[in-house]
Amino acid sequence: MTGFLPWPWNLFNKGSRRSKPARGKSSLAPAARQPTTRPAHRTNMNEIEIIICLILLFMGVPDLCRVLRRPSLAYPVFVLFGLLLAPIAHADVRQMLVQAGQVGFLLLLFEVGLEIDLPKFRDFLPTLRRAALWALVQYPVILALGQLAGLQWLGCFIACAAFTGCSVGMGYLGWKHYPGLTDEPRRRVLLLMLALEIIAIVLLAGETALFEKGLSWFVVLKLAGIGTTVYLISRFAARLDSVFNLILKTATHWRMHLIVLAVLIICAVGDRLGLAATKTAFFLGLFMSRIEHDGQPLEDFIAPISRRFLIPIFFFALGLQIEWQYLFSVTGVVAIATAALLIGWRLVIHCRIVATGGDDRSFLLLCPNLTIVALASHTLLTAGNAPRAAAWMVLVGLFMTIPAILLLPKVSLADTKQPAH
Repeated sequence: MTGFLPWPWNLFNKGSRRSKPARGKSSLAPAARQPTTRPAHRTNMNEIEIIICLILLFMGVPDLCRVLRRPSLAYPVFVLFGLLLAPIAHADVRQMLVQAGQVGFLLLLFEVGLEIDLPKFRDFLPTLRRAALWALVQYPVILALGQLAGLQWLGCFIACAAFTGCSVGMGYLGWKHYPGLTDEPRRRVLLLMLALEIIAIVLLAGETALFEKGLSWFVVLKLAGIGTTVYLISRFAARLDSVFNLILKTATHWRMHLIVLAVLIICAVGDRLGLAATKTAFFLGLFMSRIEHDGQPLEDFIAPISRRFLIPIFFFALGLQIEWQYLFSVTGVVAIATAALLIGWRLVIHCRIVATGGDDRSFLLLCPNLTIVALASHTLLTAGNAPRAAAWMVLVGLFMTIPAILLLPKVSLADTKQPAH
């Protein structure tokens, strides 16, 4: 019977997707206008807005820390700003900064290695033993807290190596101007700081290899490659010194670029041989002698691209990778408790077990560890895909580094002009 219906009804019954009009309303009535939805207002910051914030931070943070006479606070402040902007930063922008920050991390570890003047092994051995004892008595506490934070056993040992390490570059100015230390105690404290940093990086080199691949023949070969790379760097360090000296003396316009290029090439070769590029950069700087040109050290020539650009980007991106949900969760509470407990336990160790060689507050020089923690958390983020564990580690390093620097005596105004590495 449909063929005998009026033509408008035939249209609706012959496969049209329109519904039958309601009774009492004309089918030819104009359709009601659908409400138009406006596009949602964009709240995430794009690339240009983030770059504007970074430029303002590049200019303002070092000056702020100099006014506070705490130049070593610069890098933790970049992490805090990254943490604050994390909820409104676009994911693509975050990824872009993380990738750019990796180069900054290489240059940071290279500069840290340059700062360390290794003594003869025979003279350094007693300090290594004391540093090992200082670290080992903290292992049970860190292992227990790591389990509480949800880490597996290998992740807990990575946390032990990171938390017991010392960021020499962040505590160097505090050590240099620490009041009340005579020459010999001051030297012992510095050697202890150096030993803790070297032990932490060496342990992380082996533990991260196990974390990435597990216990297998491949890991054994990789550890052998790590040893071979470190040996080659130590053997050819004198020749590398001549290369960098040649660049400083002959190059003018492209001096900074050639130095950075040489460092990156060596790191790439080391990465191919099994030693991660970050650790290759550290050992490269460690085995090189102090290179100077016209009264300036090598690291000052690359400062415009390292300390004032790529290294701050790395710490800013590190803060961007921490989700706010971890701050207001059990992870954040455990991080605060871990930092407070470790600082308190270190005070007991300093007073009762292993003296650092100074007064009651000199142990605080061994507490800044943010650069070492950043190295460990980077492994958990990239190889382990464990953002919660990485966030816990970064927060602990942040909560240990900032109070330790604030509790140290202030640096004189004249010395605040020296950039913190």
